[in-house]
Amino acid sequence: MRNCILLYSGRYLIIVLILAIFISLPASAQKVYLDITSPVIRKLPIAIQTFSGGSEISDIIREDLDFTGLFQIIDEKAYIERNDQPFNQANWKGLQAEVVVKGNVIKDKALKVIFSVYDVSESREVLRKEYSASRELQRQLGHSIANDIYKIITGQQGIFRTKIVYVVEKTKWKELYQMDWDGHRNYEMGVNGDILLTPKWASDGSKLIYSKSKNRQWGIFMLDINTMRERNIIKDKGLSMTGNFLSNNREFVFVSSKDGNSGIYIGDILNMNSRRFISSPWIDVSPSISPDGKRLIFVSNRSGSPQIYISDISGGNPKKITHEGSYNTSPIWSPKGDRIAFVGLKGGRHQIFLMNTDGSGLTQLTNIGNNEEPSFSPDGRYIAYSSDREGSKGIFIMRTDGGGQKL
Repeated sequence: MRNCILLYSGRYLIIVLILAIFISLPASAQKVYLDITSPVIRKLPIAIQTFSGGSEISDIIREDLDFTGLFQIIDEKAYIERNDQPFNQANWKGLQAEVVVKGNVIKDKALKVIFSVYDVSESREVLRKEYSASRELQRQLGHSIANDIYKIITGQQGIFRTKIVYVVEKTKWKELYQMDWDGHRNYEMGVNGDILLTPKWASDGSKLIYSKSKNRQWGIFMLDINTMRERNIIKDKGLSMTGNFLSNNREFVFVSSKDGNSGIYIGDILNMNSRRFISSPWIDVSPSISPDGKRLIFVSNRSGSPQIYISDISGGNPKKITHEGSYNTSPIWSPKGDRIAFVGLKGGRHQIFLMNTDGSGLTQLTNIGNNEEPSFSPDGRYIAYSSDREGSKGIFIMRTDGGGQKL
């Protein structure tokens, strides 16, 4: 069973044994087909032909790009031109396609893929690239190509090679698992405990921190992703719950009850020291440092019920920014630091909300079942979260406008 604790990764983009070769094309200025920073975005009509030699990779590309909500994938039944025929602008203008993708898959002992992206209006090839990989890396290769296409069209990095880390609840313990952003390739990470909570990525994807209880002893642990070795970095008495990493990927914020009441601390993975920087008579939990390292959000009961506060990095000048509902928790910053996602109780169920950093622009994103533990994708355009809407708890992902919600 997948538990409700999850995390959408930082930029963990390691693809092992995939070799990419760019094939030279005439130099030209980078054309942005879709300005995804615009408040109004039209869908770009794109034709993705089934690759010769195997449909699996082109299917992955279609699914990745379709989920973004930025593309109108033209039905392949309407295509006049076959994938093995040379690109001809006249065959695509009538379909109103603006971009065409063609590819060839060669399966031998290894896997080789050559693909091209064509600009229909300018009747030219704008990207050609060759990948070689071991055959078991087919899905990663498909995601890599989807990222290439996304980059050439939007000028921005795609999220299709990021990872989701989550906790699986088993009979006697809980285990940490990892999977691709689309739910495929699930595998154990070799970490387990009686209780396992709040895993958080470093922004460079090199490590995770999480709270764990084993043999009735709480601690904060770090997992080095390169070596997959675990280290206990905080061994305080009482309950310790991780917040997020600071931008230096060395220090992190956490909550500890070692002094009898919960306080917010800064820890350091190098020297395993910590210092308290918010001390109050109230219960202050769920801290999260802004990407620029200048602000802090946290949950406090100082107004009588759990609400979200924002302060400067020292904890000074706290200001309540949630004003609707009697229970708001689990706040998390967007990667740009301009928005905050959180969980609010509405109609007796937990739902995901999004707001600006001053509390304005409040938007409810979910409305079915209980939805918790939101986490942003590296580009800030998507949110992963847990939900029990289908009976048991599962991990879902959606766009930040609430669209495209899927398991």
